[in-house]
Amino acid sequence: MKFRRVVVTGIGTINPIGNNIQEYWDSLSNGKGGCDKITHFDASKFKTQFACEVKNFDPKAHFDRKEARKIDLYTQYALVAVKEAIEDSKFDLEALDMKKAGVIWGSGIGGIQTFLDEVKGFANGDGTPRFSPFFIPKMISDIAAGHISMKYGFQGPNYGTVSACASSSHALIDALNYIRLGKADVFITGGSEASINEAGLGGFNSMQALSTNNEEYKTASRPFCKTRDGFVMGEGAGCLILEEYEHAKARGAKIYAELAGGGMSADAYHLTATHPEGRGAINSMSQALQDAELKAEDIDYVNVHGTSTPVGDIPETKAVQTVFGEHAYDLNISSTKSMTGHLLGAAGAIEAIAGILAIKHQTVPPTINHKEQDPEIDERLNLTLHTAQKREIRAVLSNTFGFGGHNASVIFKSFTE
Repeated sequence: MKFRRVVVTGIGTINPIGNNIQEYWDSLSNGKGGCDKITHFDASKFKTQFACEVKNFDPKAHFDRKEARKIDLYTQYALVAVKEAIEDSKFDLEALDMKKAGVIWGSGIGGIQTFLDEVKGFANGDGTPRFSPFFIPKMISDIAAGHISMKYGFQGPNYGTVSACASSSHALIDALNYIRLGKADVFITGGSEASINEAGLGGFNSMQALSTNNEEYKTASRPFCKTRDGFVMGEGAGCLILEEYEHAKARGAKIYAELAGGGMSADAYHLTATHPEGRGAINSMSQALQDAELKAEDIDYVNVHGTSTPVGDIPETKAVQTVFGEHAYDLNISSTKSMTGHLLGAAGAIEAIAGILAIKHQTVPPTINHKEQDPEIDERLNLTLHTAQKREIRAVLSNTFGFGGHNASVIFKSFTE
């Protein structure tokens, strides 16, 4: 059968380097990092005392007091990003067939702050259970999708994807396929995360996954660098409006790019570590190329997962070389996590947006904070170090990989009629 085409007609974000799309692109293109000392709580006793927090966010500017009490921070971030994306898309919501408009939203962890607060309250009490009636509907990982649909009236497919750090990329791929198959015309999709708290930081610290470079915390997220020692936690949300091409054309919508394909795989290897030869990454990237009906040579930029962990960065660069062959040396490769930190389940969404903006501006965002060449990473690869690079960008591939061996790759290409 012939698949329907899927295009991006709206984007929105709130993240550590931008509270909207314009701020985000300004920071990306100028190599501005978002890491600083943690302010959400007292982290002085933790091995890691820094993170990439969202800056200057006041819930009262977006929600009334009663509404804010009912929604965890991860859902607040989701609703802020969605609002910007819907406004950007210039939808006439009254004219939209709501039964053909859905929401698929990713989050790896969901309302962990709510869970932590409620359990603390119980533990500090006299043993009498006094839990908020909003505890469960604030905490569950699918509730952001529910809130989005209720706020805007979308009655199509509605659910959350949970696959650790690949969550929002899986959301994008699911939405892509529903539209391709005629199950919907429009999807609000993306992901959000808000896990910078005692439980989130402590849990990742105990796994030795986070950087503990408290002396050089502003540059601690340093993908591909020999001195990297772990990822830096981030938070926020990214939203993409996906729309069937003819539907978008009929309403005269602005089109950013075409979502051409996606690939998904499993490492089937380890609880938290990626396969040392990048087996799952090779499979997901290869599937994405096949799904998009593109050759390796058609890709100009790869936004890698690139978390800045000692064990993760090397297999991914090996996988890129395996999939792209000699073309790997003609690509631009970068990890925008060097600026945003790692947004966990929201990473795929904000990095997809970074790829879309790269196409729009024909500019590759840089990998910042790199200090020393890792001898295990091929020095011939163009890792777009330190500063953004102008080039022709026809298509972008974006990778996200999650604990449990979940891998997802998506491809956006410059839109043509």
